[in-house]
Amino acid sequence: MPDAALLAVFIPTFFFVSITPGMCMTLAMTLGMSIGVRRTLWMMLGELTGVAIVAIAAVLGVASIMLNSPQVFEILKYAGGAYLAYIGINMWRAKGKMAIVDPKLTQVNQVDSSQIQAKAPVKVSRATLISQGFITAIANPKGWAFMISLLPPFISVDKAVAPQLAVLLGIIMITESVSMLAYAAGGKSLRLFLTRGDNIRWLNRIAGSLMIAVGFWLALG
Repeated sequence: MPDAALLAVFIPTFFFVSITPGMCMTLAMTLGMSIGVRRTLWMMLGELTGVAIVAIAAVLGVASIMLNSPQVFEILKYAGGAYLAYIGINMWRAKGKMAIVDPKLTQVNQVDSSQIQAKAPVKVSRATLISQGFITAIANPKGWAFMISLLPPFISVDKAVAPQLAVLLGIIMITESVSMLAYAAGGKSLRLFLTRGDNIRWLNRIAGSLMIAVGFWLALG
């Protein structure tokens, strides 16, 4: 499994990035307020499946490069660190914005936090919920870029890849599940918290600071 020092960096970084309002989290909150937490679990099932596929593909793809082309991996490591720092800077510059899902669950738009509305169809099939979560996770290019940049540097080529991947994937699944459950169950109270003052901005800044620090650490480590 990964070293304890690596896990000590990975866990808080991924937690703050996961808990920061985004497409999946606001989708969970919107559905939790409109159709209930229990039915929202079906969307979460699809989202977690999509995230797992993206994470596994990212690690296996880059692990292959690590083993076959060490020089290319060195370049990729620097590029990945720079990309994480870039994400962190953008999160710092975000002006209290979060993603919101429209009533038909077909679009995700960036809106000011003061304009958040809790609307979603009351009658939604399980298959629709699962597919919505899955597509949201797997069709997000930023999600792919993030996984490719963040996960591989935490994998050591000197150890078996499968156990390390299993540990990191388990952490990702637990973190995503806890975050989405918090948003789905938080309902109006969480919405009020997110729309009050600069709460979203500070969440973005905490996550952004961690991303910048990890980006430099991965590139220079």
